[in-house]
Amino acid sequence: MPDIDLAAPTGRFVSFEERERMALLRAEGHSYAAIGRRLGRPRSTIWRELTNPGRRASDGRYVPSVAQAHRDRQAARPKQDRRKLALDPRLAGYVCDRLDGTVRPDSRRARVWSPQQIANRLPVDFPDDESMRISHEAIYQALYVQGRGGLRAELHTALRTGRARRRPRAQARTKRQGQRLLPPDVLISERPAEIADRAVPGHWEGDLIIGAGNKSAIGTLVERSTRFVMLLHLPHGYAAEQVAEAMRTKIRALPEHLRRTLTWDRGREMTPNVGIDIGFTDPIDLFFCDPHAPWQRGSNENTNGLLRQYYPKGTDLSVHPASDLEDVADALNTRPRQTLGWATPAEKLAALLSPT
Repeated sequence: MPDIDLAAPTGRFVSFEERERMALLRAEGHSYAAIGRRLGRPRSTIWRELTNPGRRASDGRYVPSVAQAHRDRQAARPKQDRRKLALDPRLAGYVCDRLDGTVRPDSRRARVWSPQQIANRLPVDFPDDESMRISHEAIYQALYVQGRGGLRAELHTALRTGRARRRPRAQARTKRQGQRLLPPDVLISERPAEIADRAVPGHWEGDLIIGAGNKSAIGTLVERSTRFVMLLHLPHGYAAEQVAEAMRTKIRALPEHLRRTLTWDRGREMTPNVGIDIGFTDPIDLFFCDPHAPWQRGSNENTNGLLRQYYPKGTDLSVHPASDLEDVADALNTRPRQTLGWATPAEKLAALLSPT
């Protein structure tokens, strides 16, 4: 027998009358799709409603009155946080400064923080001031939702995405890499076990970000335990010898206990025969990732994504002087990180360098 439409949807949200019909039709054995057609709702809406554990009675049955009470409780939650920025100039100023990128006197680069970093750094900077609190979602709402107010309309361009509107998270796409035969003793599977848990400092991950036409590059080094970033200046190309020389310049400044191993992508710039020895009495052990496995250098991949805010794809990276790279690295190293308990990489590295 064909489905018969009982009524048009009552609005954006499911009504109590529709919940009663759902329960009755489901008890009669109708599928989620059939119920959706009868009520004029998508199948996914019916499925979510009937399978939501919060809308079931203690015995597991879907009960319309229980489901409606659950919905009413959700609708009644306080939403004052949404307009908090519009009502508190001091808090709004703090958020705007960090979204907009306040330039510190010792640097030409702005410190641009994400809404999540701002929200979680507030308790660190104002531990005794409960008025200086806001969720990262409220900041996003103030940026993207018209009428919420509190932040300047153009501030969305300071976000790493630069988008003027929100969009669903897309699936990450990985770039295919060519396989190369490597000696067994330099594969990532041979790395010491202490590297995996990040408990011991001095283990680094490295890669290159490539400029327009594959003609320029900037090298990136990230310390695994502190997430401290160093950038390699490569104005004349990124052949193996040039990358190795840039590494010697950077890593030589580190104390011995902070230069243990380096895990690199399988790029030609770090071939097994050239550029592994970076100039120490005890060379740093070099390991290579598996093919098509960028997650094996997770800290470095995340950092490269952040760097594209400063060095967009399709641009000439050779035009940036070494001082610019230092400023960008400093900007990243002074941003609070969730994985560090909202401390900064610079703070974590300073603790390792300070005498005990």
